[in-house]
Amino acid sequence: MLALHKLQTQFAQAMLDPGGKGSELPIRANGLSAARRLQVYRNNLFASLTGALRACYPVINRLLGERFFDWAAKHYIRDYPSTSGNLHDFGREYAEFIRAFPPAAELVYLADVARLEWTYQEAFHAPEPDAFKLDELSSVPPDRYGELCFKLHPASRLLVSEYPILHIWQVNQPGCDGMVDLSEGGVNLLVIRRGLAIQIEALSVGEYALLENLAQGHVMSYAAEHALKAEPALDLPRCLRRHVARRTIVGFEL
Repeated sequence: MLALHKLQTQFAQAMLDPGGKGSELPIRANGLSAARRLQVYRNNLFASLTGALRACYPVINRLLGERFFDWAAKHYIRDYPSTSGNLHDFGREYAEFIRAFPPAAELVYLADVARLEWTYQEAFHAPEPDAFKLDELSSVPPDRYGELCFKLHPASRLLVSEYPILHIWQVNQPGCDGMVDLSEGGVNLLVIRRGLAIQIEALSVGEYALLENLAQGHVMSYAAEHALKAEPALDLPRCLRRHVARRTIVGFEL
């Protein structure tokens, strides 16, 4: 009798090995050989995980085409086997995978589009924040504003790319079409869930620098300094008010 851990390890290896027969596993034939039984299970596993990847990366699926996507998915499933019992976690390393996948090397923007789609997924499943008590903020003395450490919405993510990935994402939505010129340049993005809707917003370089530094836990004076260094003309008070009003910023510490 195999120990449970060894049995599970051998079974997982047999699932990921396309030629694996699982000869060491105690599988009863009962009309089908052990290899055939494993192949049926393996086919179901790969179909399920490929479907999960397609649900996370619909734009990548459209850019690559379904047959190419399915073929690449087989490589991903074997190279990055799931380590979580939560199917929502599967696909986290897909951008890393597709960046290094030689058959897709000519599509230089693909990994960043994948990062955007995974960020969308993360924002969708992130928790809701506690209510932001604005009256507490109004009680902070003006001479201590620079010491404020603002907290971003837990369902917000920041993303920067040298490619026009937002435009690529937009023209590849259902019912949409169009061409994208890569010379449009890069974007700074905020991906955030507001209510039940995921929104993707393009940010100026200063606005991005402000939110990025706040997300990293820096105090307001530090974040403001770097925001204005990136974009000297940034209207900092207006920018801050907008993100408080739109609940990008949902709390603070002093």
